[in-house]
Amino acid sequence: MTLNSDDRIQLCTDGDFETILLIINDGARAYHGVIPQDLLAQPYMSREELRHEISDGVQFWGWQEQGTLAGVMGIQPVQDVTLIRHAYVRSNQQGKGIGGRLLSHLQALATSPILIGTWAAASWAIRFYEKHGFELVPPPEKDGLLRQYWRIPERQIQTSVVLAEAGRRRSPS
Repeated sequence: MTLNSDDRIQLCTDGDFETILLIINDGARAYHGVIPQDLLAQPYMSREELRHEISDGVQFWGWQEQGTLAGVMGIQPVQDVTLIRHAYVRSNQQGKGIGGRLLSHLQALATSPILIGTWAAASWAIRFYEKHGFELVPPPEKDGLLRQYWRIPERQIQTSVVLAEAGRRRSPS
């Protein structure tokens, strides 16, 4: 499989909704037994939550593999930053560079500093972002960023981290 062609990366449409939902919930199986049970819903993301995320400005991009979406990643401008949201690759397609290609594509689209939030216990996700030039934001700065740019409960703030592009960190106002 070659990962040289950006034509495999496409803006997702309304017709991709069910596949996006499937990919997110498939990829989120990795969180079972890792993140606190009180924060792990079944399914991980409902149709209503995905609709809300899209209506709130999350724009999904997808990687096409043999005519079907193999991975998705969202980008969301919020105030003076760009958030990378809901980055998932089908579990049977992971480790092939799909996530890295999607992230690079979204980095090229961003016109403001990029922030990424993820679960503190998801060490594989943190390593992935660090490998791609992001660094952990230290507490309590990360708490302020989560409160300013995300709409998540306090319990999730306590169990999350924020990563920023190395050298381009944005402190909360």
